[in-house]
Amino acid sequence: MQTEMRPLNAALIGLGMVAETHLRAIQGTDGRVVLRGVLGRSAGTRDRFLAICDQLGATPKAYTGLDELLADDALDMVILATPPNARKGFVTAFARARLPVLMEKPVERNLANARELVEICEQARLPLGIVFQHRMRDAARHLIGLMDAQALGALRMVDVRVPWWREQSYYDVPGRGSYRRDGGGVLISQAIHTLDLMLRMTGPVQTVSAMMATTGFHTMEAEDMASAGLQFANGATGAIMATTAAFPGGGESITLHCDKASAELSSTQLTLQWRDGRVEQVGEAGGTGGGADPMAFSHAWHQGILENFADVIQSDAPLVASGREALGVHALIEGIEQSARSGKHIRMEHET
Repeated sequence: MQTEMRPLNAALIGLGMVAETHLRAIQGTDGRVVLRGVLGRSAGTRDRFLAICDQLGATPKAYTGLDELLADDALDMVILATPPNARKGFVTAFARARLPVLMEKPVERNLANARELVEICEQARLPLGIVFQHRMRDAARHLIGLMDAQALGALRMVDVRVPWWREQSYYDVPGRGSYRRDGGGVLISQAIHTLDLMLRMTGPVQTVSAMMATTGFHTMEAEDMASAGLQFANGATGAIMATTAAFPGGGESITLHCDKASAELSSTQLTLQWRDGRVEQVGEAGGTGGGADPMAFSHAWHQGILENFADVIQSDAPLVASGREALGVHALIEGIEQSARSGKHIRMEHET
């Protein structure tokens, strides 16, 4: 007879743009996870979010600070959605308090800082999950399964495109698109999802040759456009292009050309074109946040990540996206940046 698991009490830290998505994801678990409390950086952000909670029938408590949150013995986990430069103090405190952490991407602003946070949690033997929600799309999961089973044959070539759009008002928010707060621009803030998903299916990159630029469409410190040629460790070659300057914004895509078929994962749809003439489609068209509204996507993918994290806490299931695994995409982004700045090919060191 299976024992019914009790609900997990979660605290949400960081009440900005993605907070409502987390709230809806929590509510989608039908009581398996409960939003017990929230912590925001200001009274204004807290009150705005509490108003949304009230509209959606949620009644979390508002912590006055980190000490009050840590004193709440009823908490089972925390969801960390602060900007990446505000992570280390929280993660260190949660590791000491034995609180598992589910964290919005990126882990931190650069690879070295990200590795430090991962190691803090590993040394405390606490789960650190990363919200790479694109892994939870039905079409993406289907393609991951095919690649894991080598059903498409050997991978020969990869084409990745992230033709997104952001208005200048998006970058007018203090710190957004800066190295000090975000760690960069389109690569680490937007394309990181698609690059992570690519690596999950292709394996690691061996060498990178890249360029980056800030187009005339935006006033910002970091890049709003990047492109790179890639050589993968398995022998495949590929190219990526990522931008937030492609008005009006379109869906991201990953195309894998293999010996038996070519697979095009276009946002939430997968098209398989087999060499024997068969054509298969998986998934349906849906919003991905590639246009002017960054939040124009379903909360269901966040819910999938959250439910997996609950499984990890309650039944020792494997993480869909762990902090350790996230270091791979951080390393790739750093390699692209190094190549673009130096004008040289960069040989990658693989994260383990």
